[in-house]
This record gives sequence, C-alpha cells and structure tokens, in this order.
Amino acid sequence: MTPQLIQEFLRSEDLPATYGEDMITWFLPAAQELLLRLTPNPNKPLFIGINGAQGTGKSTLAKLFELCCTKAGLQVAVLSIDDFYFSKAARAQLAETVHPLLATRGVPGTHDVHQLKSCLSRLMDSQAGTVKIPRFDKAADNPLPEDHWATATLPVELIILEGWFIGLEPEPCEHLLSPVNHLEAIEDGDGSWRNFVNNSLRYDFADLFGHLDSLLMLQAPSFEQVFAWRSLQEEKLKRHRAARGDADTSGVMSPEEIGRFIQHFERLTRHALNTLPGKADWVFHLDSQHRVASKTCK
Repeated sequence: MTPQLIQEFLRSEDLPATYGEDMITWFLPAAQELLLRLTPNPNKPLFIGINGAQGTGKSTLAKLFELCCTKAGLQVAVLSIDDFYFSKAARAQLAETVHPLLATRGVPGTHDVHQLKSCLSRLMDSQAGTVKIPRFDKAADNPLPEDHWATATLPVELIILEGWFIGLEPEPCEHLLSPVNHLEAIEDGDGSWRNFVNNSLRYDFADLFGHLDSLLMLQAPSFEQVFAWRSLQEEKLKRHRAARGDADTSGVMSPEEIGRFIQHFERLTRHALNTLPGKADWVFHLDSQHRVASKTCK
C-alpha cells in the first residue's frame, strides 16, 4: 500500500498518525500473509474471524484487510456481528418473556442468528450473484432499512466476520455461579440471564465459529481499559452523525450509560481475554495507548 493510500485510509477512518505506524509495522504484513492464502474464484472462500473487546479496532482492521484485498483484485465480504442485532421491539419481547436484561443489545441471544447464518451460507456460494448484508444503526438502536444494506458480489474469495465474542467458547457452568459485577449481582441474582447468554453461545454460535478457517484477536490490555475505548467510540459515533447532518443523538450514550452498558459485556470479555490468546491464530497485543505492543502467531 502506497503512502498516499495509507494517508487516505487514516483520513477516511478518522484515525491518528500512530495508527498509520502500526499499519506499516503490524497490520499490512498481516494483510500480505492473508493475500498469500487467497486465490481468485476458489470453490470455497476463506472465512476468518476478528475478535476484540469494544473499541479495540476490529471494524477498522476489517476495512483495512478489505481494502488490501480489493486493491489486489479480490472480492471480499465484511460482516459485523453488531449488524445482526434484533430490533428494539424484538429485544423488548425477549425482555418480557425471558429476562429484562435482554432488552439491551450486545450479548449472545440478542442477535438474529438465522439471518446471520443465511447470509453466510449465501456468501459461501460460488455461483454468480449478489448478497445483501444487513446494517444496524447503533444510535437509533434498530436495524437500518434494507435499502441501506451493503451488497456483496459473488463469488467472494474472503469473508471476514468481526465482533467482540467471535470464536469464543461458552464458559463452564460452574463459572456462572458468582456474579462478576454490580449488574449481575443486582439484576441477575438467580443467574438466569447469564445462563441464557452462555447457552446461546453454545447452541447458536459454536457451529458457526467451528467453520472459521482462522481467528485473529486484538487483545486489550485489560477489561478496565474497555471503558475508555468505548467512550471514544461514542464520541466518534456522535461526530459521524453530526457530519451527516443528523441532529438526533438520542442513542449516543453518556459516560454513566456507558458504564452500565459495558457491564453486560464484562463476563464474556474477561473470558475472551483469558482463553482466546491461546487459541487464536494471530494475536495483536495492544497497550493502553491503543498501540500494538507485540504479535504472537500459532
């Protein structure tokens, strides 16, 4: 990738110059490794997952890989687990029939898994055609209308699925007995919510993750760092909506709301930090300044 393209990417993604340094040192070599594994029009596309806690840069890295592959003349489809959330109304129904905490998007069990698997199945098809990829508006907390979805042209050589629990195995049942934070202690005293979430990970996602050809992890230095990075994400979302002339920022969270929100993710984020570094094919270890400190590979 030329210096000009690097600068264009940094500007388009509202990234600091330091990210460009990490691109050159860490991410572009990884993209080159990825390209070496791809060939035009294979019978089966390569399917990779990108895991990382909130704010680690999963979607940015997926866009970078997509750009590198596109420049090499390859077709890529990028999916985010966040684009497959149920609507606010559907989650309200889950909150009423299963557990009140399911009104909040994020954990396994709040996604339209059927839609996700159907989309992936179509992307695996080697026949010519197109596939519509859903998009979710986090500020509005609802899926976007279909005319705002992305379109992938088949056949694709690479499918990237990114998300905060991609590749994660369910926790052992005995780990669910004790709450990990105030939210679980007060609002999930009997553990029914965390058991529902864990079962969704086991029965809805295990087979899907089993089809991954490779897993890459952006490893946060700690869960405590996630709050700061999640706050930066909210500020970026607010700026992007303002740049589009959208004055409605009702769905953008305050620091207090972020603090409560990330407690929904804490259990599985800690589980991922403890277990995935030993299982992922590539692990980029991030420091508190959001820089890559080192990389390990299988």
